[in-house]
Amino acid sequence: MSHYTPDAANNRAIKLLTFFMFLIFAMTTDAVGVIIPEVIKRYDLTLTQAATFHYGTMIAIAVSGICLGFLADRLGRKPSILIGLALFALACFLFMVGNSFAYFLSLLLVTGVAIGIFKTAALALVGDISSSNREHTSTMNLVEGFFGVGAIIGPTLVTYLLSRGVDWTYVYLVAGICAVLLIVLASRTRYPEHIKPQEPVRWTAAFGMMRDPFALFFSGGIALYVVVEAAIYVWMPTLLLDYDGHWTSVATYALSIFFIFRAAGRFLGAWILLHLDWKLAMVLFTGGIFVCYLLSVWLGVDVALWLLPLSGLFMSIVYPTLNSKGISCFPVSEHGAVAGLILFFTAVAAALGPLLMGLLGDAFGHVRFGFLFCLLCAALLWFGAVYNWLKDPARQRLNADY
Repeated sequence: MSHYTPDAANNRAIKLLTFFMFLIFAMTTDAVGVIIPEVIKRYDLTLTQAATFHYGTMIAIAVSGICLGFLADRLGRKPSILIGLALFALACFLFMVGNSFAYFLSLLLVTGVAIGIFKTAALALVGDISSSNREHTSTMNLVEGFFGVGAIIGPTLVTYLLSRGVDWTYVYLVAGICAVLLIVLASRTRYPEHIKPQEPVRWTAAFGMMRDPFALFFSGGIALYVVVEAAIYVWMPTLLLDYDGHWTSVATYALSIFFIFRAAGRFLGAWILLHLDWKLAMVLFTGGIFVCYLLSVWLGVDVALWLLPLSGLFMSIVYPTLNSKGISCFPVSEHGAVAGLILFFTAVAAALGPLLMGLLGDAFGHVRFGFLFCLLCAALLWFGAVYNWLKDPARQRLNADY
């Protein structure tokens, strides 16, 4: 881990800035589900055309993470964060100017590129300022907790704006203003001194990480997790349309319940991982996800109504824990590259997982067949966690003094 030891106040400032960076980008990416019905009506789009608002952003984040993640290592964390936030703010403000589907989609692609730049640098920065692997994992859970809060705020804000007759694009105005405030605060904050690598960092650095088995092990686990998580916020509302029992209010708010459980679980997870071995915690939490999916698929929508939202509680610690451990397997000078690789797997899984579920649903006549695919992913994720608990393959890497 890093030997950086700033004063406590400066350390808190860096963490808070990172927390709010994740919050504002979640406000925009997770609000897309509420925005899509509006753009369908406005521009008379098909579902496939409108879905590019989600897939396009995820693909842009993936490409940015793997192709531009090297900037965090070459330029340093602070310049990369400022560049990413500036590009994000500019794109958000431009939402107030144009008014066509192609124009808005282009801006979403730009925001995806921007997110890839500043998120990769922020992920690397969390590793830099952590004094131990345990602290790194705990901090990552807090970071993702704030992401979970942003995922609640964004859709809620868009829904409120629409109810007041205000256009959905104003959510990007709010995000842009927040990004400018973060730029001002970040520019005045002392970041860890940039450790220049011995050899020049090339843009292909993240691609080179694909040859490392530990980078692939943690990135593959993250991809499986993201497929399982994305299934909930993309397709669970469609699955629950079949429900006609006495708990229709639960079905209506199931997605909000899921987000609340996920956010609360991440804040709780930061405490759990300070007291419980991370490998055992992963077995227990991925096992909880697997059980929720197994019973939901086996017993049908009457059970899925309760267990799929509850799975958010078990999902809470998985992504930040895998993320932090994957980054901690490498020296500080390579944190940007490995964070970019992990972000690439994250975004690709978020884009392709729901797409494959939709194709399976169309092929077999019901969305539940897509959830069968996710059950398989949940099983593989749990088996991987059990293997990691029993064999501890990354122990030597995680204990290395970088």
